[in-house]
Amino acid sequence: MNMTAKSKNYNYNNNNFNDTYNKISKINLWIQNDGKDEYEIKIVNYCYSANSTEIEDKWYFSFMIRGKRYHKGVPEATCKKDVEKAEIIFKACLLQGKYSLVEDRKYMPLFKLIDEYLKYSKINKISCENDVIYTNHLKNIIGNKDINEITPQIIERYKRIRKEVVQNSTINRELNSISKMFSIAVENKWIDENPCFKVKKLREENRKIRFLTVEEEIKLFKACIEDKAYLKPIIICALHTGMRKSEIIKLKWSCVNLYDEKPYIDILKTKSGKVRKIPMSSILKEELEKLNQDTEYVFINPETQKTYYDLKKPFKRLCDKAGVTNLTFNHLRHTAGTRMVAAGIDLVVVQDILGHSDIKTTMRYSHPVPERKLEAIRALETYNNKLIEE
Repeated sequence: MNMTAKSKNYNYNNNNFNDTYNKISKINLWIQNDGKDEYEIKIVNYCYSANSTEIEDKWYFSFMIRGKRYHKGVPEATCKKDVEKAEIIFKACLLQGKYSLVEDRKYMPLFKLIDEYLKYSKINKISCENDVIYTNHLKNIIGNKDINEITPQIIERYKRIRKEVVQNSTINRELNSISKMFSIAVENKWIDENPCFKVKKLREENRKIRFLTVEEEIKLFKACIEDKAYLKPIIICALHTGMRKSEIIKLKWSCVNLYDEKPYIDILKTKSGKVRKIPMSSILKEELEKLNQDTEYVFINPETQKTYYDLKKPFKRLCDKAGVTNLTFNHLRHTAGTRMVAAGIDLVVVQDILGHSDIKTTMRYSHPVPERKLEAIRALETYNNKLIEE
């Protein structure tokens, strides 16, 4: 097959982008700005038979920007006109700056973006420790790529790898964090699009709701002796306030009003960003009065004399000692919400205490306990008995 090739110089400010070619196998485009060659774009394998529209090869764009090469295939092309349309679209995007050729956009590695995101997270998010964990997984799987090279396909690969070791709900939380990071990159014009926007979340399976029973609570407190005694006031605080683990860990004495006429706790740093005031039960008040109030934080690690980083491991060891299975610290918060709703407390009040921005979240805690379900059935039975008597 005989092929002909043409090469032509383009000036950024003139209109000769509208030129067309009948037989093209290679095009070199030089876009000039103030007389300086800034970008070289090569389109190769843009070819077809001189006597036919039959495709002779796979068509793709291969172009170089500031020494960095990018490849863009045109798999949809089935004839000469398809490729010409792709060329026109490419040129239009080029002129509109879609490929960031006009802007002085610099290379940014993923690790640099992660560092910037963690700075943001530390200031703006109460769950910044989780973001450190999530981004470490991202580093290990994706590597230190240029963020402009990270595509939805790469994020999908991340999902597949993580799915082998963690549950769908965990992956979805990680994706939320990663998506926020890339949104910050878009806002700062480091990238054009968030690669997570086209990635679907995984379906989360319904799991049996877990809350602490009275018998399990007794077992836990019996186990809070000797080296585990320091966990008792922490557990009481969780069960009597419904506070999040992070809120309990970072609770300061300056936010605890023990000697007010109606004792309460101020939660200043919350997940929703709204300050909460939680009334204090007499049981919790009595427990807090036993603690050393000369420290900044209420709950101090007895070994390091510093605030806790996490309670996951010590709480797990306590549960093992007490013989309580499949219980996490977060289930204590769930238990508090469940007990309030079971006692007939209005959902709006429970929402305010737990600090939910959406009442739909509070409704997850309003599942009926077995005893209340039995009471409901007995009420129906009583109603039917009255009809029979009449």
